[in-house]
Amino acid sequence: MGFDNLHQILRDLYLEMMPLCATMAGVAKGIAGLGALFYVAYRVWQSLARTEPIDVYPLLRPFAIGLCIMFFPTIVLGTLNAVLSPVVKGTNQLLESQVMDMNKYQQQKDMLEYEAMMRDPTTAYLVSNEEFDRKLDELGWSPTDLMTIAGMYVERAMYNMRKAIRNMFREILELIFQAAALLIDTLRTFFLIVLSILGPVAFAFSVWDGFQATMMQWFNRYISVYLWLPVADLFSAILAKIQVLILQNDIERLATDPTFSIDASNGVYIVFTIIGIIGYFTIPTVANWIIQAGGMGNYGRNVNVAAVKGGSFVAGATGAAAGNIAGRLIH
Repeated sequence: MGFDNLHQILRDLYLEMMPLCATMAGVAKGIAGLGALFYVAYRVWQSLARTEPIDVYPLLRPFAIGLCIMFFPTIVLGTLNAVLSPVVKGTNQLLESQVMDMNKYQQQKDMLEYEAMMRDPTTAYLVSNEEFDRKLDELGWSPTDLMTIAGMYVERAMYNMRKAIRNMFREILELIFQAAALLIDTLRTFFLIVLSILGPVAFAFSVWDGFQATMMQWFNRYISVYLWLPVADLFSAILAKIQVLILQNDIERLATDPTFSIDASNGVYIVFTIIGIIGYFTIPTVANWIIQAGGMGNYGRNVNVAAVKGGSFVAGATGAAAGNIAGRLIH
């Protein structure tokens, strides 16, 4: 099962769990009804005690909130998701377009790298079995030829090992990058489910005096958490665009500079992947900049601390391994 399927499972989980908020509507109705009774009685009694006319308009607030509680999945969640879903779709399309460009340029770069090595007789046998066999056929059985054959086997083995180590580092970092994205998406889905199921209760408490801000805080937190996915897609699209620019530069250098080495470009790719892993954990903070949600500060600080520690570990482990193993093979 791929990471795309896991993200789809999380989206399906949210859709399956969202109707459960209707089961909390019964409890919320009782809380809201009792709060509405005190809310209306207090204001009516206050107006009568002061011999003032009763202002009916503020008294409609508990009834409006009661209607939202009764039809919470449709009125509240349905309206919010309908308004916010185009943002998610737009950022996802932007990400897909950048990823498609990156895959296209990556294939072009691999082809140019292969052609560049095939044009050089000293490196063609490293990537082509036919060229390797042809060079073996040209050599004889003299001691000098046998030493040359042994050197060819060693160089070919070193090239394949260096390539395997490079691909291993890339796969490990890409796996951690995908895991970070899945972690953010899982936390987002969990928070949205909790906010959706307990939303009617939050609305019910907002009827009571002293808890009026509860409903607005719920809206702020729901929208802020919902925007985690668009922010994550934008972050991934930016990283993909950076990779596209790097690939375009590599393609141009491979086409014009025969002495260009691809190893430096691979190091840049690893660096940006580490940056992406660390940056993914700042997504809640960035989403909170868009919609200020109170009460999310402690979580944001904990996530940032975890991101710094995790990024330091990944960077340190990768740098040590690359410096002690891959660096020796390259040089």
